[in-house]
Amino acid sequence: MSNQGDNGLTRRQVIVGGAAAAAAIGGVVAATGTRGDESTKAPTARMPVAYLPHGGGPWPWVDLGFDKQGDLDLRAYLESVSALPATPPKALLVISAHWEQAVPTVMTAARPPMLYDYYGFPPESYEIQWPAPGAPAVASRVQELLRVAGIASAADPQRGFDHGTFVPLKLVYPDATIPTVQLSLVAGLDPAEHIAIGRALAPLRDEGVFIVGSGMSYHNMRGFRDPKARPISEEFDAWLRAAATAPAAQREKMLASWASAPSARAAHPREEHLLPLMVIAGAAGEDAGVVAYNGKYAGLRLSAYHYG
Repeated sequence: MSNQGDNGLTRRQVIVGGAAAAAAIGGVVAATGTRGDESTKAPTARMPVAYLPHGGGPWPWVDLGFDKQGDLDLRAYLESVSALPATPPKALLVISAHWEQAVPTVMTAARPPMLYDYYGFPPESYEIQWPAPGAPAVASRVQELLRVAGIASAADPQRGFDHGTFVPLKLVYPDATIPTVQLSLVAGLDPAEHIAIGRALAPLRDEGVFIVGSGMSYHNMRGFRDPKARPISEEFDAWLRAAATAPAAQREKMLASWASAPSARAAHPREEHLLPLMVIAGAAGEDAGVVAYNGKYAGLRLSAYHYG
């Protein structure tokens, strides 16, 4: 969720090098101690891709005053995501709704810091740790794939894990041992551009990288305390389920024109929390989509989608 609601309320107020780089990915040498030239000899199972809702702020560790069952259901789903890949990922690439740059930008720190990009919560919520190692080789490979696709990119050696990454992944991978890289959204939030980014990054799936889009399928801060928003969330979610699970060509066409969907702008006044799905849909290729989670959070309908 964004740091501030559409009416100016804070969140708390509203919700209480190319081939060399590719070879190095297998080992993610600095993080794992495994030599890349050894690990890449073993066949790698193709990784799935996933779009998941990350909830509001540090919700798993702070009582936001929502219904407990919704929290439990979302938590149970996120804890199950680690079982999605058939083999353990060599690295994670996370597209978080909470980072936008002029061009797609990757974090390159070997030991990324924490970035507590929420406000007004209890002191303990700023002590949460998810100390996953970074993956500079994966970041380099991301940039190479984007370059080959004709997409300019950038690197950020200072960026830390924002709550779009550390909140859900602390539930998915609590041991924080898998090397992880964040990739930004692109300012302007063009859905077709993000689908193209996903297509460019699809080869990572065959290199042991689990690509995760972290956002929210409904994200209107005013709606989280308004019962009138519930039918809006249901209407948009029904459309989104149909779009996300359609055959690939139709899926991309529908997602690219998402703003014309029923209740689209009521569900997403600003679409940054939906855009990670576009990257995931592009990386999915011809894989069919499945609804992996469809529940209520604060009374509003949310969905998650898996491919592959």
